Amino acid sequence: MSGGAVRYLYLARHGEATPDESGLTEGGRRQAALLGERLRGVPLSAVHHGPLPRAEETARLIAGRLDGVPLRRSDAAGDYIPYMPSEDELPTESAESTLRWLADFPEEERTGGPALAHAALDRFTGPAPGDEPRHELVVTHNFLIGWLVRDALDAPAWRWLGLNHGNAALTVIRYAPGRPASLVLFNDMGHLPAELRWTGFPLGYSPDVTADEAAPRR
Repeated sequence: MSGGAVRYLYLARHGEATPDESGLTEGGRRQAALLGERLRGVPLSAVHHGPLPRAEETARLIAGRLDGVPLRRSDAAGDYIPYMPSEDELPTESAESTLRWLADFPEEERTGGPALAHAALDRFTGPAPGDEPRHELVVTHNFLIGWLVRDALDAPAWRWLGLNHGNAALTVIRYAPGRPASLVLFNDMGHLPAELRWTGFPLGYSPDVTADEAAPRR
């Protein structure tokens, strides 16, 4: 049986961002504070966050509701393309449009992302070293959450695509020695009031989202 202790990985997408993505909207700040309240009492050892302002501000607001949990910045928790699929990996009917969409992202995100994605797997997944259970929060972006959930489910590498996560929603993955990863929660918004749910999704994913209300995708 593999050694180590149980790891609980809590994943949260940043709160709703301003149009220029320089920080959070008022609603995004409320989302972050409410997520912090929900996590109060969880024995978190750290709040990790990506380097971009919307993730850093979200992490800071969450940590402000916790008791002495340290903040740790991590490039691996940033915003990037975790895996670039080839055409023959993708469903025939969507391959061309998917690759065209991915090609619009900056080259740095497409070429540098896979190394960061593997670093995220090394740093945040699997049983924790030692004998004590570990609880960690990663405040990140939609694509990385999809990548880590895909890995937990042993899905094909390209299947991070199509997994969408609301702003300040909560996902929890459990890694226990000698057992497959377990998806405990996915995209849970129970801590958010109705008016703060469903932000961050593409248009058409919820009847509550209109063209005027849709938040930035990442």
